[in-house]
This record gives sequence, structure tokens and C-alpha cells, in this order.
Amino acid sequence: MLSPRSKHVAVVTVSQASADQRDDVVAAEEPLEIRVCYCAADGARVDRALSITMRTPGDDHDLAAGFLLTEGVIGSRDAIVRVQHCGRDGDTVRIDLADGVAVDFARLERHVYTTSSCGVCGKTSLASVRTSSRFALDFACPLLHPAAIHAMPGALRSAQSVFDTTGGLHAAAIFDEGGTLLRVREDVGRHNAVDKVIGSFLLEGSLALSQYVLFVSGRASFELVQKAAMAGIPALAAVGAPSSLAVELAEECGMTLLGFVRNGRFNVYAGAQRLVLSGSARAVGAAHG
Repeated sequence: MLSPRSKHVAVVTVSQASADQRDDVVAAEEPLEIRVCYCAADGARVDRALSITMRTPGDDHDLAAGFLLTEGVIGSRDAIVRVQHCGRDGDTVRIDLADGVAVDFARLERHVYTTSSCGVCGKTSLASVRTSSRFALDFACPLLHPAAIHAMPGALRSAQSVFDTTGGLHAAAIFDEGGTLLRVREDVGRHNAVDKVIGSFLLEGSLALSQYVLFVSGRASFELVQKAAMAGIPALAAVGAPSSLAVELAEECGMTLLGFVRNGRFNVYAGAQRLVLSGSARAVGAAHG
């Protein structure tokens, strides 16, 4: 039986010698509306849509909570009273916020519709994306050994259950500084996968990620660096390449940013001071710290 995160489709597989019809499994992609219920200035409770995102069904509560945190709407678990599915098809998640939690919609400056490929596209200006984090990153912690970093791609790949059947999902994982995989979430959208894994810690009341590494299966975009910073995560590692703006933001935040983490190699784009290197590698790392 398939999970809600994947679906059967009919395909025609074409090779040089033949064309065969068969069933295939693809990653599910469906819309999710995220709503917030909050106390307005006049004391009335207001129920309002915050965003619609295309996501892979599953871990919707984590996704909604993580989205509110990484977008700067809330700063802690105490801000959330209740998270629940609503709507006829369960395609809406509403988060009830505690009295006294103000929601600055003007600060978000986001179009209501967000694609699964990029959550930043709806922002109206670059300045509005530089959301202020409530967490200060420790300049020198955690200390990261290259061997632990090298082991992360394999550990993540082994934990991607839906990717094995569809080949079409991004993954975001939290590792400790020793390279132990703590948690992984998958989604068609990179930013959704990150929100899901961060939101899972938030809803448990254990948003203490200052000693951990966020590892993503794709590239490292500006928004993923921002989301890590908003959750107080000091290091972001990616299988793919970072963008120039991601590097710039990581440097500004004091975050360690690693790219092309695969095949026993990786590049350090920012925050080399957290890496435990030796000999000539230490000298190179110090030059880029």
C-alpha cells in the first residue's frame, strides 16, 4: 500500500529497442493552506490565511509550525496554543496563537501562493527576506570533524524512504556534531522539508538546535540559510551548490556553510572556524574563517 506521499501513474518507458507501458510511482504534490488564529489589537480573535504552499502530504503540523518560526511569525513553542487540520479535505492547517502574540503581516510581504520549488519567490524585496533571527549563533560551536561530515550523505540517503520509490523528493535532516542522524523529513519542496524538520523539534518544545547541523539533499539556497538562522542552527551542509546570496547571508550570520558534500569531499563557503582541521588544511580554514 502506498503512503499519502506517493501515487501510482501510468508511464511509457522508451528505450532504443522498445516502448513499454507500465505503472510508476511518483511523489505526491498537493496544496496546503496555512492559517493562523490570533488576537487582534481590539481583542477579537482573527482567523486568517497566511500562505498556500505546494507540498508532499504528511507532517503537515510540523510544516506549518516550522513555517511560522522560520518566517519570523513566532519565536518559541509557547506562542502556539493548538495546531489542527481543518477544511473538508484536510488540506488546511490552522495554528491558534496565544493571546499577546502579534502577527505582523506587513513584515511578511509574501504573496499568498508559494510554489514547491522556491519559497522566496513571493517576497516583494530582498530587504524583506533578511528576517531578524531571535537566536545568536555561537562563533566557535559546534566543532565539526570532516569525518562526521563525510558520513552524512550516506546516512541521509539510507533514511529517505519515499525517495527510494519515487526518486522525486528533497530531504532535510538534523545531525549532531558527531554525525549521528537525529531526524529526517522529505518533501517535493526543499524549503518545505526544512520547515518540517525544524517544526518537528519546535512542536516537541525542544528547539535547542545550537549544536546541530542541518543537512539538505539538494542545493543550498538563500532561503535555506535564512531558515537555519531563524531556528538557531549554526551549520548548513548541502549535497549541491550554494548560491552567492546564500554564502553572503551565511557570512553575515556567522553560520558554517558547506557545499558539494559528497564522495568524500566538501567545500567550505563560510564559517570554517567550526571545522576541526589539521596541518595545511587548518591554515586554509583559518584564512576563510
